[in-house]
Amino acid sequence: MIGHVYERVVRNPRLTLTAVATCDREIFDYVRSIGGRAVLTGSHHERASDRCAEALKLLEAEDGVRYDIVVMIQGDEPMIHPDMISEAIDPMLQDPSLQVVNLMGRIESAAEFEDRNCIKVVCDLQANALYFSREPIPSRSKIAVVPMSKQVCVIPFRRDFLLEYTELKPTPLEIIESVDMMRILEHGMRLRMVPTKHDSHAVDTPGDLELVSRLMSDPTRGV
Repeated sequence: MIGHVYERVVRNPRLTLTAVATCDREIFDYVRSIGGRAVLTGSHHERASDRCAEALKLLEAEDGVRYDIVVMIQGDEPMIHPDMISEAIDPMLQDPSLQVVNLMGRIESAAEFEDRNCIKVVCDLQANALYFSREPIPSRSKIAVVPMSKQVCVIPFRRDFLLEYTELKPTPLEIIESVDMMRILEHGMRLRMVPTKHDSHAVDTPGDLELVSRLMSDPTRGV
């Protein structure tokens, strides 16, 4: 699955470099075996964003460069489309004040809405995130139909903001929800959510793997 995600991500022409950050030697060796770039990070990280920041420092030191924007993509998103990266980056290129962006997808079923592996998000009227939760939000107690949205883990950071993030202490709701982005919200910072035009299903369970395998076997769903 890591190789599949890598092959899709590397097709986006906006990216200067695509690298896999991992603490697992087997993954590291596999990525290099397919001609990819891999970075071996520490095994102590609780959050993917902290691992991404360590990888950034290692890559910049190895290559003698300084990157402007870092796009963090989770390795459990095999249905990622290369254009999703551009969808996430474009708002940052248009608005220099944006420091971090998340893609946002539609939740299409009650089962997905109830699934704790699906991270739900609610936004303000300017499309900034208000809260992320593994619980079903917003409440369905008042109306029959509610907007159901989920985080899609295509997350561009401005370089300095990502490094600043790692200096912030983990926050109570970040720990409770086990969601990286809550650290940003709890420190009072703005996080823009951007709807994606593409379907996405993360693989967290054997059932997810079966669903995604079936969806990806559909020839009409090519990259």
